[in-house]
Amino acid sequence: MTSTFELIYDVVKQIPKGKVASYGQVAALAGNPRWARVVGYALHVNPDPEGIPCYRVVTKDGRVSDAFAFGGGNEQIALLKADGIEFIDETHVDMERFQWRT
Repeated sequence: MTSTFELIYDVVKQIPKGKVASYGQVAALAGNPRWARVVGYALHVNPDPEGIPCYRVVTKDGRVSDAFAFGGGNEQIALLKADGIEFIDETHVDMERFQWRT
């Protein structure tokens, strides 16, 4: 049986380079739109940061995480910018342009 975290990780692995998804979007795609907080918990304990690009998950308004597990918000911003993601201010991704459409 597949665990909730495994379902979440499977979705996050599909987010293409140059795109982001919201916590709620990942939750819905993993099977339950009410799992947004669970997505956060799963990403915080990501067992494979190289294979599971949790930095591509942001809030529904595009804000990066203050508690980004792998070096803080600044590291998440750097990783997203390296992917070609642009920001509308210092901490918010341009969701109009960069949200992953499934």
